[in-house]
Amino acid sequence: MSILVTGAAGFIGSHVCEHYLNRGFEVIGIDNFDPFYSKSIKKENVEPFINNSKLHFYESDIRDSGTLQRIFSENNVDHVIHLAAKAGVRPSIDLIEEYYDVNVNGTLSLLQSMKANNVNKLLFASSSSVYGNNKKVPFSESDSVDNPISPYAASKKSAELLCHVYAHLFKFDITCLRFFTVYGPRQRPDLAIHKFTRLIDEGSLISFYGDGSTSRDYTFIDDIVQGIDAALIHLKGFNIYNLGESNVIDLKTLVKTIENVLGKKAIINQLPLPAGDVNTTFADISKAKMELGYQPTQNFEKGIKEFVKWYNSSKSLLTQ
Repeated sequence: MSILVTGAAGFIGSHVCEHYLNRGFEVIGIDNFDPFYSKSIKKENVEPFINNSKLHFYESDIRDSGTLQRIFSENNVDHVIHLAAKAGVRPSIDLIEEYYDVNVNGTLSLLQSMKANNVNKLLFASSSSVYGNNKKVPFSESDSVDNPISPYAASKKSAELLCHVYAHLFKFDITCLRFFTVYGPRQRPDLAIHKFTRLIDEGSLISFYGDGSTSRDYTFIDDIVQGIDAALIHLKGFNIYNLGESNVIDLKTLVKTIENVLGKKAIINQLPLPAGDVNTTFADISKAKMELGYQPTQNFEKGIKEFVKWYNSSKSLLTQ
């Protein structure tokens, strides 16, 4: 089987590529090395497998339909795992057009290329942010997602709708996976766990938004990869699944856990909660468990230890 992975050099994408290469699959990786963070970090992400003979890697943008056509024509693609996106809630507020162009038009470009090349099996990486400030917790796939509170969230909801259209009109098999705050080795440097770890380690101020009661369903990368694998096996028709740990950690506990693992105290700069941020994310994963056999296993403290171990081994690159 051959799998095309967009966003292949990113945090999640590099783990997905490595997973399927280790299983002997042909992997076609696409990444445009978006300057949202350092290209050198993304190159380091793919370094463990970049010379694997079963990897065919393209530095390209999913909005480039001509290059997409060439990639499909040069490779026998069976499935697509679409992870490429402009990421981040807060930066999306100032870059609305760019986020929509990449996350919606880029997804449309990919779907059109798949249709033109008779490839109709897709996993799409959506986000827990589509739930907005849903008052019902935990969040279920049957809940309304008509009230996003950031452009990023709205772009992900829009892309889900595009996927539904292609499943309905063109009989694509598409599963949308709503990821809940993924962390672990190779995590993006802008995300809270990575940023807090670096700043606490350096003895610098950390921006602590609100009173510390905001909470997230932090999901370890290995559990996300397991969920992706299960979804690929059960890919049929149109479906949406939450992938989380179904375990909520508040901001105060997050900082305390990182302090304990690093053996250093945080210097806190308390700030108001920024626009676009949700108060909590909490995944109801009963549907994924029942229909996919999804079974997350990672303990949060152990996951932070795994992240810090990676951070320490990569510090010379990450702190440049």
